[in-house]
Amino acid sequence: QAVPLVREKLPGVTSLDCRACGHNKSDLEFKERGMGPMFPHKRKQPMGCLLVSTGYSMFAVGIGTLLIGYWGMMKWNRERRRLQIEDLEARIALMPLFQAERDRRILQMLRENLEEEAIIMKDVPDWKVGESVFHTQRWVSPTIGELYGLRTTEELLNANYGFMLYT
Repeated sequence: QAVPLVREKLPGVTSLDCRACGHNKSDLEFKERGMGPMFPHKRKQPMGCLLVSTGYSMFAVGIGTLLIGYWGMMKWNRERRRLQIEDLEARIALMPLFQAERDRRILQMLRENLEEEAIIMKDVPDWKVGESVFHTQRWVSPTIGELYGLRTTEELLNANYGFMLYT
């Protein structure tokens, strides 16, 4: 009594099962009998550069790329920090010059305000031009209202808000 061979086409299986007797017939036995392979399609690995074709090598390339990127970022951060320190040192070195220019401008504006005050208040009896409203001998920085009280609104706005442009 002949037991029929049952072909099971399961993925990844390249042999024939004879379920009745438990034998396993491979593709080689079919080739010996002159029959073709059971599954004609085989998986072929791409040949060529082994560095690109394996998963480990692609992982290594990714890690290498990350390390090179981190190294470049670290190098640029050091350079940027050095440039910031240089800018700060230059600003600190120029600060006395800027403060002197600001003080000179304030004193010039105070002198112009005193001249304007003398012209405006010349008819008021017992008015002392330039008398301080503060009862102290120490220098008190003038407020914006004191400096720009006799000036145009445009100059006052420019002093308050600077060069802010709304478009």
